[in-house]
Amino acid sequence: MPTYDYECPKCGHRFEKFQSISDPPIKTCPKCRGRKVKRLIGTGAGILFKGSGFYGTDYRSDTYKKDARKAKETQSPSSGAKESKSEPAAQKDKAPKKGKES
Repeated sequence: MPTYDYECPKCGHRFEKFQSISDPPIKTCPKCRGRKVKRLIGTGAGILFKGSGFYGTDYRSDTYKKDARKAKETQSPSSGAKESKSEPAAQKDKAPKKGKES
């Protein structure tokens, strides 16, 4: 519910009222009981978005999600690639060591 600013033209009293958007504007001044209170145009308050659903990534299309999965799969090594990477390391262990030979 928003807060509205009001001003009484009779006494100059300014006040705020926390009320629903659907509530009618106040017509009576709480200080002098004047009957011509005006609602002022205020700057309003900022809206706070909390929780999920307010980020660009939360509303991605299905095609974007599929393409992202494919790209992720191609970047991560497959099980076959892991085996081929381990072979050169095994060959290094079998290679003769340089240095003193007796």
